[in-house]
Amino acid sequence: IFTDPLTPCGQILALHFSIPSVFFLRGVPCALDIHAAQSPDPPSYVPRMFSLNTDHMTFPQRVKNFLISLSESFTCSIVFSPFESLASDFLQKPMTITQLLSHGSIWLKRLDFVFDYPMPVMPNMIFIGGINCAQKK
Repeated sequence: IFTDPLTPCGQILALHFSIPSVFFLRGVPCALDIHAAQSPDPPSYVPRMFSLNTDHMTFPQRVKNFLISLSESFTCSIVFSPFESLASDFLQKPMTITQLLSHGSIWLKRLDFVFDYPMPVMPNMIFIGGINCAQKK
């Protein structure tokens, strides 16, 4: 199934029918994509989405980044809890959003190292960032 991990209904169906899933995404809040793929993601080195930090952070920026990562986990547990209960009810076993997304076969990420910071990724994460680039005037 070719699906978007932000609304994981496609992934629930892929698990139910035991078929592989391909995720097409720019980024998922709370770094769920990175945690589901089991990539390293230390909050003191990898900048959080919407933090406006770069990969070269000062100590106060690293503290801010760490606090953002703590608040993300709380916020995302509230936002994704309906999908967790839907997956648990439909698949007849307890499921977290990270467990649900960890079954993705390939992650097509619309990122490019030219525009974003370098980060460690797993082999099933493929960067296709050039598809969104337009010629600047």
